[in-house]
Amino acid sequence: MYEELLATVTFFRDLSPRELTWLGDACRERDYAPGEHIQRQGNTSAVGLLIVLEGSVQLSRHDGGTVEDELGQFGVGAILGEQALLEDTPAPETITANEPTRLLALPIWDFRMTLRDFPDLAIHLIAILGQRLRQRET
Repeated sequence: MYEELLATVTFFRDLSPRELTWLGDACRERDYAPGEHIQRQGNTSAVGLLIVLEGSVQLSRHDGGTVEDELGQFGVGAILGEQALLEDTPAPETITANEPTRLLALPIWDFRMTLRDFPDLAIHLIAILGQRLRQRET
């Protein structure tokens, strides 16, 4: 159902239609009200991959005090959190809905369960990461 949309994500664009279907099955649409936090900086883990389907979101980062850096607003088609799928680190920023917003979410835990259920997908993603690392080194 979400295969074409997932194919626009850099990390997934080289996957086969079947692999994209496996990931698409793990995706969920979620609605957020204006001002609602989608992710809070510092939470034990980031939400995962997010694609803005409707509305817009604001990214911000706090320096530990009261100072807030606004990192930008992102609208329909924006892809956020790709790196979060690969790391076990606290959420690096706060994501807040600016208006009524609908997101396609691939939560980290669902992504990892999909990799466990479909090890061929994990092997393919490792190969893609290896290619990208080599490209960066040259």
